[in-house]
Formats: sequence, C-alpha cells, structure tokens
Amino acid sequence: MNPQASKTFSNSGTLERVLPPTLLLLVARVGIAAIFFLSGRTKVTGLLTLKPATYDLFQYEYALPLVPFDIAAQAATWSEHLFPIMLVLGLFTRGAALALLGMTTVIQLLVYPDAWPTHLSWAGLLLPLIAYGGGSLSLDRLLGRFCSR
Repeated sequence: MNPQASKTFSNSGTLERVLPPTLLLLVARVGIAAIFFLSGRTKVTGLLTLKPATYDLFQYEYALPLVPFDIAAQAATWSEHLFPIMLVLGLFTRGAALALLGMTTVIQLLVYPDAWPTHLSWAGLLLPLIAYGGGSLSLDRLLGRFCSR
C-alpha cells in the first residue's frame, strides 16, 4: 500500500470503526486475565486447594521479604483467581487491574528482575484498563447506568 493510500485509509476513520476502544479494552481484559488465571490454576488442585509445591515455590524460589511464604502463596493464588474473573466480567475493572499491576511490580522487582519484557507487556495491557476502565462491554458500565437511575 502506498503512503497516500495508507494515510487516506487511516484518516477515514475505518480503523477506528473496526477497532473501537470498547473492543480493545475487552481484548486487554481477557488477555491479561488469561495470563494470571492460568498461572493461578497451576498452583492449585481442585477448586482452590493449594498444592504443596506452591508453598515450596514461595518459600524457596520467590522468597519474598517481609511476608511469610505461606501467606504470600495464599494471597497470590487467590489474587490470580479473583482479579482475572473480575476483569473478564468488567467488574471493578480499575481496581482489579491496579491489583494485578501491583503484583506484576512485585514480581518484577523481587522475583524475576530479568523478565522485564514480559512484565512490561503485562503492564501494557493493565495500564489502559486502569486509565479507561472496562469499556462499554463491562459490568462496571451496566452498574454505572443502574446506579445513575
């Protein structure tokens, strides 16, 4: 495509109609939710019974300062289940995204500092959700309309 045709296509608003902000926010919500939820599922058996290996992981590999490993394991595992579900539903989206960004920051600074490209991509999905919320295809929007009546 020549530069003039590309400029015309972009200026026509076609891309904005094909990729509206609501769709972009939905994809961000589901994408980052899948990453965290699937990570959480590796730490449990059944619904939410933490595996012994999860406690070992937090005690020996993650070894977070200031937080006992058993509490950290439970908090992280619950967070990896609860907040992604909230994101998929678009329920309290900004808070859920902020919690996962906090978790990402802890992982980056204290656990895997060399994994910054991965963590930066997670932040790239979480930051628009913090800034703009869940979009019009979210329970946040539905609750907002209901509460404003």
